[in-house]
Amino acid sequence: MNRKVNASPRDDMRPEYDFTGGVRGKFYKEYMKGTNVVLLDPDVAEVFPDSRAVNEALRVLTRVAKRQAKRKPKKTA
Repeated sequence: MNRKVNASPRDDMRPEYDFTGGVRGKFYKEYMKGTNVVLLDPDVAEVFPDSRAVNEALRVLTRVAKRQAKRKPKKTA
């Protein structure tokens, strides 16, 4: 690749970047809907192989938390 590079101080695009075949705005609508991406710590990610597993674990935790909230607290002396 012998492309002439016309770099200005504000241009941080590298000459090896190739957007041939790229589609402008391909994910624009989805992006505008918002996102709920959550980054897991590596030790947690090891336990959950995919988003389905994470969602199921959170659903179980939610059910348990709701049951605990419905219980009356035990009185201590």
